[in-house]
Amino acid sequence: MKIHEKYMLRCTQLAKNGLGTTYPNPLVGSVIVHNDRIIGEGWHYKAGQPHAEVNAIANVSEANLLKGATIYVSLEPCSHFGKTPPCANLIIECGIKKVVVGSLDPNPKVAGRGIKKLMEAGCEVIVGILENECDELNKRFFTFHQKKRPYIFLKWAETADGFISPKNESRNEIKPIWITNEFSRQLVHKMRADEQAILVGTNTVLQDNPSLTVREWAGENPVRIVIDRSLKLSQDFSVFDGTAKTIVFNEKETKISENLDLEKIDFPKEIPQQICQALFKREIQSVIIEGGAKTSQSFIDANLWDEAFVFMGTANFSEGTKAPTFKGIMVSEEKIKEDTFRTYKNTTT
Repeated sequence: MKIHEKYMLRCTQLAKNGLGTTYPNPLVGSVIVHNDRIIGEGWHYKAGQPHAEVNAIANVSEANLLKGATIYVSLEPCSHFGKTPPCANLIIECGIKKVVVGSLDPNPKVAGRGIKKLMEAGCEVIVGILENECDELNKRFFTFHQKKRPYIFLKWAETADGFISPKNESRNEIKPIWITNEFSRQLVHKMRADEQAILVGTNTVLQDNPSLTVREWAGENPVRIVIDRSLKLSQDFSVFDGTAKTIVFNEKETKISENLDLEKIDFPKEIPQQICQALFKREIQSVIIEGGAKTSQSFIDANLWDEAFVFMGTANFSEGTKAPTFKGIMVSEEKIKEDTFRTYKNTTT
């Protein structure tokens, strides 16, 4: 591995520590190297707090070494004043003369301006080191700014014979019918903690009464999104318990309150597209479509999905509700005890 790639890889490793906490900001890691020795490193923890470059520079115990050091950063240093000052300015002020960047920032507020500012100040700037890996790191951020919509994950559990629920299933039983094991369900909660929002349809709420929180994992609860055309769901369901923000897309009214927002959309028109537009306006960069089959299929048919998480259990239902159908490239497969977990990517978006 080449020397620049070695340190950029470390930047991406550091950046991943911020997954789930930096929204709406990107994931960024930074490493400062002097004479082939890391003297400082950092990542962006949370929106409103110092950026990765600031944390890396603050981590350097011998400030006099900065003038002869190289700073690596997975995403182009910002050049504008937001909640924090521009990182490009700090790099220049510290006398760092060599900057190695993974990806260019697609945010119109940056978009090459950080690179330009550094070069105009006399810095040597190298761009595009492990660019694919750095782009993948910020797939949510890039999709949000380039496609004007959230990054969309599909998620469901299906039986070995391809059903997501049995025929005439009674959800009034004391114990729910689980397709997958407890370890797969814990992984789902981790996924929820990583993303900004989670979306279900009316039938999923009626049948499962899900809380859509991260009860089995540490982290922030995602924004809960429910499609309820006629507002027929009662406030007794768990999604309305106030533990997390809930948005309800409906055809009757728009009303904003502290933990419950009603947003009116035109149901005879393309629902997934309208939801994506609304979520973009709310600066939601990622959403998990978690049910049910009809809701997931509507996003698939609209070609509005990026990845699919499919958990397969060992049971067979023989009949019931079939799993959604889609075309994607399987990028990974792993066993979670007896369950099989597969990840697919949409290569047509």
